[in-house]
Amino acid sequence: MTLFAQQNQTNDRIYTVSSLNAQVRLILENEMGVVWLVGELSNLSMPVSGHWYFTLKDSRAQVKCAMFKGSNRRVTFKPTNGTQVLVKARLSLYEPRGDYQLIIESMQPEGDGRLQQQFEQLKMNLAAEGLFAQTLKQPLPEQPQRVGIVTSKTGAALHDILNVLQRRDPSLPVVIYPTIVQGEGAAISIAQAIGRANARRECDVLIVGRGGGSLEDLWAFNEEIVARTIAASQIPIVSAVGHEVDVTIADFVADVRAPTPSAAAELISRDMGFQTQKISQKVQQLQHAMRHYLAGKQAQTVRLQHRLDRQHPQVRLNQQQQQLDELAGKLELAMKQRLNRHQQHLDRNNYKLVLNSPANIVQAQQNRLERLQQRLQDGMDRRLLNASHKLAMAAEKLETVSPLATLGRGYSITRNSRGQVIRSAEQVKQGDNLRTTLADGEIHSTVLESVSDCNASQSTQ
Repeated sequence: MTLFAQQNQTNDRIYTVSSLNAQVRLILENEMGVVWLVGELSNLSMPVSGHWYFTLKDSRAQVKCAMFKGSNRRVTFKPTNGTQVLVKARLSLYEPRGDYQLIIESMQPEGDGRLQQQFEQLKMNLAAEGLFAQTLKQPLPEQPQRVGIVTSKTGAALHDILNVLQRRDPSLPVVIYPTIVQGEGAAISIAQAIGRANARRECDVLIVGRGGGSLEDLWAFNEEIVARTIAASQIPIVSAVGHEVDVTIADFVADVRAPTPSAAAELISRDMGFQTQKISQKVQQLQHAMRHYLAGKQAQTVRLQHRLDRQHPQVRLNQQQQQLDELAGKLELAMKQRLNRHQQHLDRNNYKLVLNSPANIVQAQQNRLERLQQRLQDGMDRRLLNASHKLAMAAEKLETVSPLATLGRGYSITRNSRGQVIRSAEQVKQGDNLRTTLADGEIHSTVLESVSDCNASQSTQ
């Protein structure tokens, strides 16, 4: 048997890449369904299409995600890179690239999201066990003889309940079972207080609740131990936790849910509107049953919606939109790179043009001319300095042989009226006018007598 025949027997079908990716996508979407996971946002991209693309990662792995604008417009906070989130997602495959990815349906900050997930999980588990069934609900007594209150002894809820009871039925006895309603150990404390009330059998109806707060503040009433204790109570329980918009697991398990602690006191207290109270109780029961019914229908609707989403043309459109966003990003990057290359080429040409510019050549020649002029000026200054130095030396030498220097040493020069220097007594005669030059001036004299003998004296006037 040939290898080709063996392969044909082993593989009944030969896939193309496109058909394989499509088949894998269907397997992921149909088999895995909806998943919850926690991770850190990174590489967050929000293109103009309105869709979000990002990576969800932890310390060891990461997965690509897409959240289309129909889903991300319901996100109540602004996601940023580095944010820890809890997401609800469907596994899928981006067929053009064969990338495994998550299609995100909802996103919450990790802290609130974990609590909400725990709330939904416990709610589903208890509902599956039947703890919310209407058949388990105990009717409230039409005329309660004593009311028990399980709440904080220092809280505003207790004050509100007592004020309403005092106003509507001051004769109705009240027993307070104090408990902590928030923080560590609160759930156990609430369960123990309900247990004490059942053990003592002092009252025929219980109000269990507290004032409003955040989901974390009210969390003790979402704990399983409280839910099971309420469900096991032999005394009818009215749940009165927070404000009207607050919903806890205790509300679903309790026999009656009141929107506020004050409303719980109104509900169980006796007055002229007792029939109205009874009708209100029935309405509450009907609303509770309706909520339970609607919750089931909503879950069914969600399942059908998921099936519809997997087969809806919008899924293909979202994939094509994702591919379009990716191609648009690549086009934008390519355009920027091309523009950068042209800009660099233009800068190089501009640089060459500046180097070869006539203005630069003229400037260079002008600078050379200025340097030569400076060298000429420096040479002339040096020659003048040397000439001045030589002149000074010559003047010094001349000074040493100058007649004036001789005169300065005490000698004199005598000239006749014709300016001739008198070197001998024989050159003058009586009556000649003489001019004698000294270092500091001249003396004019007349010859009275001339004696050639070197020992004779000579008189002048």
